Amino acid sequence: MTPDVAAPSSGFLAALSPAARDDLMRDAIRLDIPAGTIAYRDWEVPRTALVADGLLRVYVQSSNGRQTTLRYARAGDLIGVPVAVGGPVGVSVQALTDTIVWMLNPTALQRLGHADAPFAWAIAEEVTRRLYEVIEIFTGNAFGSLRQRVARQLLDLAAEQQRGQGLIARVTQQELADAAGTVREVAARVLRQMREQGLVDTTRQGIRILDPAGLQREADLDGR
Repeated sequence: MTPDVAAPSSGFLAALSPAARDDLMRDAIRLDIPAGTIAYRDWEVPRTALVADGLLRVYVQSSNGRQTTLRYARAGDLIGVPVAVGGPVGVSVQALTDTIVWMLNPTALQRLGHADAPFAWAIAEEVTRRLYEVIEIFTGNAFGSLRQRVARQLLDLAAEQQRGQGLIARVTQQELADAAGTVREVAARVLRQMREQGLVDTTRQGIRILDPAGLQREADLDGR
């Protein structure tokens, strides 16, 4: 029986025929990942998975510990597709919230890709979307609105510093303004608006992220 992984009307599953969807998910294994957990690091065996619920961050890390976010994955998204097609990729995956994923059988994915042309095309579209998403992230860092830049800085900082369940960006308003390319007064106004929306809260420890998924949507260029 195919597990109930995500609404078939959205995400990668929506592009598949019922037969291909059943075949792909037949051997899928559910994995519950607590917030703050590193699902896998760049030196570990990479995996391909479908996100059923929650928010994941895919990032790369330098030898001196600096991190750069490549993308965020939400319900309906696939992670690790390039691994199944081209082999290992040096990325790590972190759960920002309690997350449910279905680990896919790479053999089944590869078999379907070779035998089922519509499935192979769906994989090609998925890889293309991921490429566009990475481009959008870097474009947003350079050309996004101030609100988008502040949202991304907060989420990225909190993710890098995450210990356990909570997400707190340990940054001053001046440091946040410098990183976003603005002045402190303007950054403070954006933070106040985000507090009023219930996205963040300010504490003695830093800026607490109350709604990671909502803040991530604020950071998206396309607003999806």
